[in-house]
Amino acid sequence: MAPSFENESSLFNFVVRDGNGVKGIVDSGISKVPQAYIQPPAEQINKKSATKCEIPPIDLSSLDGPDHDQVVNQIVRAAETLGFFQVVNHGVPLELLESLKQTAHNFFGLPAERKAVYRKEVSPSPLVKYGTSFVPEKEKALEWKDYISMAYTNDAEALQQWPVECRDDALQYLKTSHDMVMKLLEALMGNLGVELDDSKMDAFIGKKMVNMNFYPTCPNPELTVGVGRHSDMGTLTILLQDGIGGLYVKVPEDAYMEKKGEWVEIPPIPGAIVINVGDMLQILSNGRYKSAEHRVRTTSTKSRVSIPIFVSPQATQKIAPLPQTVEKDGVARYREFVFSDYMNNFFGNAHNGKKSLEFAKAN
Repeated sequence: MAPSFENESSLFNFVVRDGNGVKGIVDSGISKVPQAYIQPPAEQINKKSATKCEIPPIDLSSLDGPDHDQVVNQIVRAAETLGFFQVVNHGVPLELLESLKQTAHNFFGLPAERKAVYRKEVSPSPLVKYGTSFVPEKEKALEWKDYISMAYTNDAEALQQWPVECRDDALQYLKTSHDMVMKLLEALMGNLGVELDDSKMDAFIGKKMVNMNFYPTCPNPELTVGVGRHSDMGTLTILLQDGIGGLYVKVPEDAYMEKKGEWVEIPPIPGAIVINVGDMLQILSNGRYKSAEHRVRTTSTKSRVSIPIFVSPQATQKIAPLPQTVEKDGVARYREFVFSDYMNNFFGNAHNGKKSLEFAKAN
C-alpha cells in the first residue's frame, strides 16, 4: 500500500531530507497528488486554454552567410519581445542531444541513495547539488520536479567531481554550445553598440552551470506545476527539452506582438535548442531585452526531462546597465549591485514571476 504522506513533515523528510524526491513519491504508488503539491488555483496551468507559440526557429548557420544581418535582427527582435526563441543548426551535435536526454533519465532512475549523496547538506563537492522543487523551505506549495545541478569551474574538476553517470555528456554539452553562446551574445551586444572582448566575458558569462531536470508523471497534472512562474537570474539560458512539451512563456504586456499577457507554449522542435533571456541581460540592456517569465506544467502520461545550461556573470561581478544603453535612453533603470547579492535574493525566495528584478530597480 502506498504511504499517505498526509503529515506534511513526514512528506518533507521523505522527499527533501532523505533524498527520495518527487520520483520517490511516484514510485511509492500514489494515486493522487499529496496536499503539499497542490497549487493555489491562480497558479494552476490550464493546458486547454493555452496556445502554442508558432514562431519558427532561427537558423544560426545563416549567421555565416549573406543573411547575417537578417538573422541578427531575428535574434534581437525575439530578445526584445518574448525573451524566448528556438535555434537550429546551432553546432551542438544532434546525437549528443539525444544522448543527454537518455542520460538524464538514467540518472534519475538510479536508486534514491545513489542520488541523495549529492544533497546540498552532504554533497562531496561544492559544485554538485541534487535537490527537489526550488526552495522547499520557503514554498507554500512544492514544485513537481527533481534536479541535479553541476557548476563548471574547469574540465578537470568537472570530470573529477560531477556524477560519473552524467558528467561526460554534460561537459560535452557545455563545450559544444560555447560557440553558439558567443554568437548570440555578439548579436545581442552588437545591437546595443557594445563590442565583446575578454574583459567583458566575466561580466556576461563568467559562470556556467548545467542542470538536469526531471518531472515525473503526475496523477493530477492540473493541480500541480513542474516549475512555478519565474524568470532566470542569469544572462542566457540554453535549454534542451524533450518531445513531451509543457514549457510556457508569458507574453509581456508591453510586447509588440499578439497575445499580450497570455501564456503560450514553446512546442518541442526536434533538434532545436531553446534560448531564453535572463534577468542580467535585461539589466545590462537597461530593459531593452526582456527576461522571459516562464513556467512548466506536469503530465500524467510520461516523465519529462529538460537540460538547461545557465550562463551568468561571476559571483563577484558588479552589474549595472551598460553605459551605451544609459546614454541612449537618458536614464539608468537599474542600480549597480554585486551579482552574488542578486543570487542570494533570488534563491532566498520562492518563485514569484519577475519579482526578483525589483532587487535591482533604480530608486
